Amino acid sequence: MSHIPAERCLSIIQLLSEDAAELPLGTIAETLDLPKSGTHRLLGALIEQGWAQQDPQTGYYRLTMRLAILGQRFYVATGIPDICQPLLDQLAATSGEYVRLAVVDSNQLVWVAHAQGARGGLMYQPALQSDTVPLHATASGKIWLSTLPVEEAVQIVLNSRAFQTPETYGPDVARSIEQVMEKLRVTGERGYGIARNEAEQGVSAMAAVVRAGEDGCVAGTVSIAGPSARLTEGRIEDLVPALKAAAQEISNLWPARLRRDPPKDPVPLQRLVPERRLNGGNS
Repeated sequence: MSHIPAERCLSIIQLLSEDAAELPLGTIAETLDLPKSGTHRLLGALIEQGWAQQDPQTGYYRLTMRLAILGQRFYVATGIPDICQPLLDQLAATSGEYVRLAVVDSNQLVWVAHAQGARGGLMYQPALQSDTVPLHATASGKIWLSTLPVEEAVQIVLNSRAFQTPETYGPDVARSIEQVMEKLRVTGERGYGIARNEAEQGVSAMAAVVRAGEDGCVAGTVSIAGPSARLTEGRIEDLVPALKAAAQEISNLWPARLRRDPPKDPVPLQRLVPERRLNGGNS
């Protein structure tokens, strides 16, 4: 597989990973703007390496579970389940609402963990199917974007698929880049993100950034979301201290911080074993 362009194989994996898609060769080639012959070779290489499989009846291609298994291993290895999940559970219990942790992944945010704090009555469950955060429509997205240089934030929003499909979201979502930038300005001044009827109608949310490393770079966000009827403006203000405290505690314990120092080179074996003396065989 060394002769196969890695970026093209990765683009196929990413396409098939969306909604666990099962697609025909033509659709894959057309979506990725690749020639059919080349796409067929790439898929053959992915099948050979165990990343993809072809349905014998339909001829459609899909991913195997290999990516999911490796992803789960990596997720556990980051320390997020052990280190962050208890803090999310605590914030969910305090707020009585749905709490989520998102991490920065290149030019996007991805939800990786959650906790449900509601125990009865009106209980919020996200309607959005993707784990990728729609940046311009969510409290998490807006607080993260507000920490970036303006030009970078604008470019990220304009390039996002979510911004190009406003009909997918709630009635109060920003529908122009000017509206987005105004909301980011207000968010930056406030110090935490708020979204009402934006990602989903009838849902409100608030979010704060999680930082890691000595330079305090933004590693992700922690958010609280719930029905707007319960998560009112006054209730949001009441929960700000708990949200910020949770974000700070997660920042202090962020798994990336625990692993930021590369392991030291092992000491050469000859330095661990005393040099043998040749006087009478004593050492």
